Amino acid sequence: MCSTTARALRAGLLSVTLLASSLGAQAKRAEPTPCPDGIPATVQCSLGTDSAGAFYWIAMPASWNKRLVVHAHGGPDLGAPDPKGSADDLTRWNIWTRLGFAVVASTYHQGGVAVRSAAEDVERSRQLFIAQFGQPERTILHGQSWGAGVAARTAEWFGARDAQGRVPYDAVLLTSGVLGGATYSYDFRMDLRVVYQAVCSNHPRADEPQYALWQGLPVGATLTRAQLADRVDACTGVRKAAANRTPEQTRNLATILAAVRVPERTLIAHLNWGTWHFQDIVSKRTNGRNPFSTAGVQYTGGAALNEAVARYSADADAVATLAADADPTGRIGVPVLTMHGIDDPTAFVELEDTFNRTMERAGRGKALVQLFTQDREHSYLSDAQYVSAMLALLAWVEQGTVPTPNGVASACAQTAAAYDPATGCRFVPAYTPAPLSARVPPRQKPRLPQ
Repeated sequence: MCSTTARALRAGLLSVTLLASSLGAQAKRAEPTPCPDGIPATVQCSLGTDSAGAFYWIAMPASWNKRLVVHAHGGPDLGAPDPKGSADDLTRWNIWTRLGFAVVASTYHQGGVAVRSAAEDVERSRQLFIAQFGQPERTILHGQSWGAGVAARTAEWFGARDAQGRVPYDAVLLTSGVLGGATYSYDFRMDLRVVYQAVCSNHPRADEPQYALWQGLPVGATLTRAQLADRVDACTGVRKAAANRTPEQTRNLATILAAVRVPERTLIAHLNWGTWHFQDIVSKRTNGRNPFSTAGVQYTGGAALNEAVARYSADADAVATLAADADPTGRIGVPVLTMHGIDDPTAFVELEDTFNRTMERAGRGKALVQLFTQDREHSYLSDAQYVSAMLALLAWVEQGTVPTPNGVASACAQTAAAYDPATGCRFVPAYTPAPLSARVPPRQKPRLPQ
């Protein structure tokens, strides 16, 4: 990357840091609103719109424990902000209010793969909560899925101590996180686009305008998700029972899944993200330049497949732009706890190895503890596991007791009886994730400054 680009990126990061002090300047008080389903009856909810146009929910228990969870939601959604999204998250993580925590959750004021913008909205929501309810004794930043990357960047950009020496966030909890940064986390979806097209030749079809697949989809294209799902099913039979697929569909599906190690059950979802999210990234974030590479990748499937897939080389400035927005640096000054299902079909568990290396490069490896569970879900694991992780994180902050995977697993067995007797605990203390390169083949791409 050229020195001019590097200086511009550093200046952009500095401007974001300086912006932190003014985010709450136009705070608008949230008004009492009926809580979403699943929230305890003793909780008072309120809904407001911040100065940038994001909706934000506040859930306040009647017996508040003076601790606040600032929630960064996943996705990202591509449309205009909708309060229903964060309302659904309040319901999903109603365990926080059941524990006595207050929760504030922003919808983000714009859709799309815009991490810096989302991080500003998250920090703004924290300041709006304080303006209305006062300073909590503890504030935990919780990021889920893509929101885990948002939360990591929020802690990096807005983690400085204030004039009284207080940190805005006492600790960070990242669950099912997309933590490889956009420059690594999305490589497999680029692989999926080129392998799928080499096998199926219907995204785009031969009778449609052709385009470079790294664009995701041309601006103005009218393809719908339902139409794409029909095309995938026609080629692979993925929505049918295995016994009902044709021999050709069976071969096509096996070829794709062997070359790109996505679970069969999320094949269509990953193609959706590699279509409309890539369109958002290229058309709105990288000025039409290509941030993705398939150069040098050797796909499982033989010479014929490797000759058929499209080869693209990433543009250095596009990669740098994406990295500046969405790649964690690891420079988080407070304890960080991650929790991830080993068989997560959406955010692969190997991304945790990438995040661990990121924290170590920043000299913050000892500030990170990682927990792994025998789960095959992405959106929610279990109440007992979230409670155990949160209590371990608070003990780290308040007592200096650094959690261990064995300790959290042991504590969870007792926690489950009170909070989650049906589902329980599935921690695997001895698990260590493989490097991301064990699942996603390496490729030639521009080098970024460390």
